[in-house]
Amino acid sequence: MSERKVGVYICHCGGNISDYVDVEKVKAAVEEELGVTVSRTTMFTCSDASQTDMVADIKEQGLDGMVVASCSPKLHLTTFRAVAERAGLNQFQYVQVNIREQCSWAHSDDREGATEKAIGLVKGGLEKVRLTEPLEPIRVTSVKSVLVLGAGVAGMRAALEMSDLGVEVFLVEKEHFIGGEVAKLGKMYPSGKIGGEVAAELYDDIIKKTNIHLLTGAEMTSKEGYIGNFNVRIGVRPRFVIGTEGDFKKAELECPVEVPSELDRGLIARKAIYRPGGKARPELWAIDVEACTMCGRCAEICPESIDLDQKKEVIMLDAGAIITATGFNSYLPSEDEFGFGTGGVVTLPQFESIINNTGSRLEFGGREVRDVVFIYCVGSRQSREIDNANRYCSRFCCNAAVGAALNATEKVKGLRTWHLYRDIRTYGKFELLYEQASAGGAIFCRFDQKAPPIVEDEGERLLVRVNDLLTGGDEIGISADLVVLVTGMVPSANAELTSILRLPIGEDGFYNEIHTKLRPVETVIDGVYIGGCSQGPKNSTESIASSLSCVAKAAALLVKGYVDLQPFIAYVENDLCKWCGECEKACPYSAIAKKVVDGKEVAVINDVLCKGCGACQPVCPYDATQLKGFTDDQVKSMIEAFASEASSV
Repeated sequence: MSERKVGVYICHCGGNISDYVDVEKVKAAVEEELGVTVSRTTMFTCSDASQTDMVADIKEQGLDGMVVASCSPKLHLTTFRAVAERAGLNQFQYVQVNIREQCSWAHSDDREGATEKAIGLVKGGLEKVRLTEPLEPIRVTSVKSVLVLGAGVAGMRAALEMSDLGVEVFLVEKEHFIGGEVAKLGKMYPSGKIGGEVAAELYDDIIKKTNIHLLTGAEMTSKEGYIGNFNVRIGVRPRFVIGTEGDFKKAELECPVEVPSELDRGLIARKAIYRPGGKARPELWAIDVEACTMCGRCAEICPESIDLDQKKEVIMLDAGAIITATGFNSYLPSEDEFGFGTGGVVTLPQFESIINNTGSRLEFGGREVRDVVFIYCVGSRQSREIDNANRYCSRFCCNAAVGAALNATEKVKGLRTWHLYRDIRTYGKFELLYEQASAGGAIFCRFDQKAPPIVEDEGERLLVRVNDLLTGGDEIGISADLVVLVTGMVPSANAELTSILRLPIGEDGFYNEIHTKLRPVETVIDGVYIGGCSQGPKNSTESIASSLSCVAKAAALLVKGYVDLQPFIAYVENDLCKWCGECEKACPYSAIAKKVVDGKEVAVINDVLCKGCGACQPVCPYDATQLKGFTDDQVKSMIEAFASEASSV
């Protein structure tokens, strides 16, 4: 320890630290510590000039350790590791101490206390760096293929981009038809493109790619392996339709089974043998195995093209990375929510489907529609008093509702629309939609969340009563032909997939990224990325941008053929281990197994699967498990340094 040569660099952070911490006092307190060869304060340690000075110090002074006391390591850990490497110092013999977020900002009202705490933090960092050992990243070779889960617009765009980069793509969609929610849309805002056409164009591009393998009616059933080399099992449900020749229309007509049509949001029925029609892709028929009674009538009509004896197929494949773009579901209101379930009350997706299938005259339930009332925030920003409430804002709903209203009034002349909202957020460029609707005669009324609108059935029409805050809280009664509940997004029902991938779920029920800003599509499972609406409500543009971020991350791994993982993983001291199995039970990543070494049963760590979480350490009764970079000796020495400084205050 006495032979270590450590450089300590304390940052002013342009006043963010030095305004609340006496950095010169911190420097004076640590420069006489054992092993400290260089001690400096800098205005911005991350600046190019400071980095150049640090490289020179390491080379000229022969430093074998470095402590930087500055901001969060989430911001500049990589920066200073690169400094160490450029100077020939092992990058893992550098320690960053956070004296901004954890000190100056937290104690801006107590300069003396903040300074003493900073001294303790830096001394703790010194103790840790003295006990560091040179470590090397764990290099994992990757197979040049990617698994994309979900063939909505986000998944298809990700597949196309990965294909263009020369990566083999397995695109898996659990439905028999691609496109997800966008394929069900008509005219989209603000582009004016038809949703079904957008999905069809992406599909047409995909089938031209020889390195994209599209599997419909397919779901992941198991996963083994690790980043760079996942071994995945895919179960493919039979389509039962094996050809394109046959009188499928007659078979559809003869089919005795009817179920709600997904394309039409359940407003009309479809048969067990079906094809959504329009721009649906693939241009093949399918039989819904969950609805079909296997009566055989369709097979009698199309004997050469329908095989009801088809069995589920299992496909094994290897992938270097996995992109999860499994989309979302639309919120389904309860029966007593704003009159839903009674005639004349529909959800926004249902209203969009009605508009898609209407001409210049809008009808619903056998009567003409002239007045439409939209009620916003249904299924979003719900009260805490509601069980399993969705407290998040779905963001896209305001834009979607105003856009749908504009489409409707453009198609049906003289249609009147009322918009009842708590708060309205047509963010960014979509503010133009709000202005266009308002200028076109749409009426916007704001209600208090404690006094939501009341929908009453008056026979031929509906009566919506609301206290409008924009007119001083006066009650307004609106006679309507149709009430549209502007429903938000809820997570897809993917419990089995979530369990297989071990993906974390946030409070909102969507998949959780590591960090919203710094690592927005990465998960705690290395090599598994989340994009599109699988991680939260987005519009189609945002979904695609998110999926392309996944592509960037996955491509960085797959194109170069390897990935370097952090070496801060657990290891086992075999002479202490007596294999009790407690560490194996505690490991959330299945990285620990039993193995016989020199005739003795001990625990072994899979270096690639281990995430360095440390869950195995406290449960070991023999102190046989340790964590590289955070050994017991390092942690104890840091605690002693903190305690020593605290006791001297």
